[in-house]
Amino acid sequence: MTINRRSVFKRAVTASLAALFAGRNVSAATSSRADRQKVVYHLADTEKVMFVLGNIRNHIDGMGGPQAVDIVLVVHGPALVLFHSQKANSKLSAQVARISGEGVQMAACGNTMAAQKVEVADLVPGFVRADEGGVVRIARLQTEGYAYIRP
Repeated sequence: MTINRRSVFKRAVTASLAALFAGRNVSAATSSRADRQKVVYHLADTEKVMFVLGNIRNHIDGMGGPQAVDIVLVVHGPALVLFHSQKANSKLSAQVARISGEGVQMAACGNTMAAQKVEVADLVPGFVRADEGGVVRIARLQTEGYAYIRP
């Protein structure tokens, strides 16, 4: 049996290049996910609702787009009233729709919802219920590496 050196060399180079590029693709995929900033915004004050929504919009833009950041907005207390569908103004609804469409997760405190006698369907679209409570949700997110922001 004759071994063709050229054939063996080609196979070795091809295998090495395949391994090198496969490693780069895996590395790029994991580093892009690992590089995402994780932030939880805490909102309870009615006078800060539009300010916080604007901060979130600026945060997304400042990071270069929604692909670079995971944002969760947790709303509880008096601020939740402004997110009731019947009370929300068109500017607030438009801001919520925009950030929700860019992947911002919005959670309403289950305790506040019970106190205000509202369900998720009564809120502007995009909210989920934080059954454990808003502050518990925030604390859990912080243990998962989310930075805490309360403007």
